[in-house]
Amino acid sequence: MAANRDIKELSALISMMDEPVDVNFISIRQKIAGYGSTAIPLLEEAWMHAGNDGDILRIISLIDEIRFNDIYFGLENWAKFHSNNLIDAFFILSKFQYPELDEDIYRQKLERLKTDMWLEINENLTALEKVKVLNHIFYEVYQFRGQLPQDAKIGDYCLNNLLDSRKGSAIALGILYVSLAHKLNIPVFGVDLHQHFVLAYMDDNQPVKLPEKYEEKEVLFYIAVVNKGSAFTKNEIEHYIKQANIQTKPSYFLPCGHLVIIGRMINEMISMYRKDDKDDKAESLIKLLDTLG
Repeated sequence: MAANRDIKELSALISMMDEPVDVNFISIRQKIAGYGSTAIPLLEEAWMHAGNDGDILRIISLIDEIRFNDIYFGLENWAKFHSNNLIDAFFILSKFQYPELDEDIYRQKLERLKTDMWLEINENLTALEKVKVLNHIFYEVYQFRGQLPQDAKIGDYCLNNLLDSRKGSAIALGILYVSLAHKLNIPVFGVDLHQHFVLAYMDDNQPVKLPEKYEEKEVLFYIAVVNKGSAFTKNEIEHYIKQANIQTKPSYFLPCGHLVIIGRMINEMISMYRKDDKDDKAESLIKLLDTLG
């Protein structure tokens, strides 16, 4: 009964979206927004029957606001309580570009990918052998590949697009690779290297720790996620730093926390929207950075 009453009240509020007095409309808008995503189907129906462009713009704006609030509070909740699960944040951010994303479909795809890896992994393999198996499934069987920065589009930062097209930005590939490794209890973490996102395989002779708890001496080797998962050493990072003429930082050699990774993802998405002259989208993403603390 309560649910039916709420729907009736919501429908009544939406029917008043054409209120000409701004003060009254602001109150109506706030009440509708309070229903959250429950209001979206009814708003979309009202959109289809809107009588003029002004009403359509009001409805679209309110739908966008509700969707953004869902993303904002979803990411804020993730950062506070669930930041150990990197793939959840990837889903949340992907809905910024693809609000209709069906999460269940893509979680099933992830599960199949994980299972294909699990079937080939066993505890007797060395770290390099385990990465070789991951790479075989990831790059050869599923044919995931990295997109060059100059060719990247906003879709290359979204999980659904990555799983459908099998191509994405370095950080999108990295988040997917790390998430799959963690499902298999393999200690692979992101490294926030200057203008590059690489991975580090940590000492696996001990229980997996939070990335911030590792020391550099525990890094076994690094993984170039955009180069078919090839392994490399600290020497290559030092050489890159010298060639790029940038100051060395300890963080360039250590695993970074998941909040850092998602912050970097958001900043790269902001750059993509700026490149496409979608400054309104970029400004919204800037607000999401606040959720990471």
